[in-house]
Amino acid sequence: MTKKRIAIDMDEVIADTLEKFLNVCNTELALNLTKSDLTGRNLWDVIGKEHFPTLKGFVSEQDFFADLDVMPDSQDVIRRLMERYEVFISSAAMEVPTSFAAKFDWLKLHFGFIPASHIVFCGDKSIIDADYLIDDNARHFERFRGEGLLYSAPHNLLVEGYRRVNNWLEVEALFR
Repeated sequence: MTKKRIAIDMDEVIADTLEKFLNVCNTELALNLTKSDLTGRNLWDVIGKEHFPTLKGFVSEQDFFADLDVMPDSQDVIRRLMERYEVFISSAAMEVPTSFAAKFDWLKLHFGFIPASHIVFCGDKSIIDADYLIDDNARHFERFRGEGLLYSAPHNLLVEGYRRVNNWLEVEALFR
């Protein structure tokens, strides 16, 4: 019997990228942002255009994605999901090409139980052939052929029209 496939985004789904962004914005750009400031809004919409070049510079550093925190329960839940599903990590890393090495190393360190053959760095996630895509950005569901599951993050709290999961224990309950 063929296992169903689950594709999982990296940033803001298994890796806490937002915490790093907030830290950089608050320490390096002298902003005073909180997660609640981002409710329904993208970070780039909140920081002001004058800060774009500086923040893009930080994000483009080859080690920016190297030290992200792991989202709570994601490792244990994904291990258990792999017993019944074929699991892939699907990152739109083409948006920040300098992130490849750091993201891959981060995945090896924290999710080494996922084979390298199941890690996909791409741009348009519609190329992913999976039954489900767990992602924090609904734009990735537009042409995706499976079901998109919206992983809650401040920027998407006002987005409707998709089944939503708020944490990894909810993901596990959904796939029981």
